[in-house]
Order: sequence, then structure tokens, then C-alpha cells
Amino acid sequence: MFDSRLLYYARPVHSAPRSARWIATWFGAGTAPIAPGTVGSLATLPLHFALRRLGAIPYAAATLALTLAGVWAGNEVAAASGDEDPNSVVIDEVVGTLLALGIAGGGGIAVELGALILFRVLDITKPGVIDRAQRLRPPGLGIMADDVLAGISAGLLARAGRALLRR
Repeated sequence: MFDSRLLYYARPVHSAPRSARWIATWFGAGTAPIAPGTVGSLATLPLHFALRRLGAIPYAAATLALTLAGVWAGNEVAAASGDEDPNSVVIDEVVGTLLALGIAGGGGIAVELGALILFRVLDITKPGVIDRAQRLRPPGLGIMADDVLAGISAGLLARAGRALLRR
């Protein structure tokens, strides 16, 4: 049976600038009716693989640029929707995924999959400071901050796990 609450969570934000909507929803990935955050993370993988081939500096620069664009786009979409953290905004998951995978530093599919899963778990459960970070203002900063922290944490945990496995 169709859950009418999905309409509320995936409501359109047409009054935000088109560029903000495209960035915030990661080219529409955030409009997925089920698990838009996970869809956003999965939609990041082609970008991750492309950036990884370019090296650490372009990877970091692109991640920083997307973080700054995400703060702007998140603010615009939050203001248009009247919701401080709309579910359709997944640019934060994009950045968090890039951070988790980039910090994990390769190590094979198991390490990258572990980093991605750790990121999603931390993003969903929001332990400690990760939860507090989402309350930062303006809303775009809060939207991005919790996922940045979750991505960094997941990447460090996956990197530590990789180091332990090598022993």
C-alpha cells in the first residue's frame, strides 16, 4: 500500500533556483521515494571512481567545492521548502560518501564497501557530535556538517580496520 507520508518527505521545492535543486538533489537522486540518502550515496560512486583516478589533490578540491556548493544549495532548498533538512537534499550524502571513501584510501572493494556502510550507519544513527552538528545555522551548514563528520569518521574507521587487517 502507498504511504502518503512519502509525498511530504519528497515534496518538490520548485521555488528554489534550478541549479540549487540539481545540486541539492544530486541530479534527482534525492527524489527517490525510498531511502533517498542511500540512493544519493550510491549515485556518488561514479564520481568517486573518476576522481580517484585523478589523484588526491583533485579529489580533495572537488570534495571541498561540493561541500561549499552543498551549503549554498541546502540553504536555498531548505528556505524554499520550509524544512530545515529536506529528505530530498542528498548533496550532504554525496560529500560524506566522498570523504569516507577518500579517507579510507582504497584498499580494495572490501575496505571501500566497509567505508560506505560505516558512513551510512553513522549518518543514520548520528552518534554524539554528529547529531549536534546538524543543528548548526544557517540550515545549509547544518545539513552538510553532520555528513562531513560522519564521512570523516567512517573513513578513519575503515582506514583503521584496513591497517588492522594487514597485521
